[in-house]
Amino acid sequence: MIENESNYSASRYRTPDGAPADIVVFTIVSAGKPTKKKALPTRELQVMLIRRKIWPYEGQWALPGGFTRESESVHDCAIRELKEETAVENVNVDYFNVYSAPGRDPRGWMISHAFLALVNERLLEKRAADVDASDVRLFPVEEALKLELAFDHRQILADALLGIRHKMLTTKVAKEFLPEAFTLSELYQIIQTVVPDYKEPNFIRKLTSTKSRSAIIEEVRDEKGVPKLSNQYSQRAAQLYRFTNEEPQLSIYN
Repeated sequence: MIENESNYSASRYRTPDGAPADIVVFTIVSAGKPTKKKALPTRELQVMLIRRKIWPYEGQWALPGGFTRESESVHDCAIRELKEETAVENVNVDYFNVYSAPGRDPRGWMISHAFLALVNERLLEKRAADVDASDVRLFPVEEALKLELAFDHRQILADALLGIRHKMLTTKVAKEFLPEAFTLSELYQIIQTVVPDYKEPNFIRKLTSTKSRSAIIEEVRDEKGVPKLSNQYSQRAAQLYRFTNEEPQLSIYN
C-alpha cells in the first residue's frame, strides 16, 4: 500500500520513548595567586554537574537535563531543564550532537540531544539544586571525566570538551572571561585554560600582524590617542587591547 495523507498512521511505526536534552555547562574559575609578586591569576576549566535523586542512577553525578515536552523544542527543553534543575538561566546554549546508542538509557529507547555552553562564572553564582537534582556543583573537567557519570554522560562531556576547544580557537568567546580592556597575556592564558595543548610562542606577533586576525582586536587609546598600558599582572607595563565588532573570517584556504 502506498502511504498518503488519507491512510497514514503513526501507530505503524515504533517511535522513541523520549527525547531528552542534556546540557554541558563549562566555566573558567579564577583565583589570585598567594604571592607578593605580580602575576596572572590561576584559572581552571570546570563543568557543572548535578547529583541525581531519582531512578535511574540515583545518587550519581550527571549532566543537567530532562525530557522534551510535546509543546516545546529540544532547545526550549534545554533552557527549561537547566533552570529547573540548577536555577541557572540567561545562558546561551549551542546544539552540538545527538546520542542514540541502543541501551544508553535503562528506561527505554531514548534519543538525547546535547547542548553546550561556555559561560562566565558569575552566571552560575546562584546555582541551586531542585526538581530531580539533590546537589549541583562545579568540578574540574579532568576530575569530572574520571567520575562514573550517569547514562553516557562521560562521552557527552568528552565530546562537548572538544566542541568548546574548537569554539575557543575559532570565535571570540574568550571575551566572556576578560575585562573590556585586556593584555594579550591575559587572552593567551584564557585560551590555554580551555585548550592546554595550544602553544604559540609568537602569539602576540601573529595576532597583531596577521590581517585576518588583527581585525578582531584593536589597541586601547585615551582621548588624546595615547596607547593605554597596564602593569596589573606584570612588572613591565603592557599594551591594552579590546575586541572589535568584527567576527573572525577564517578559512582553510587562506
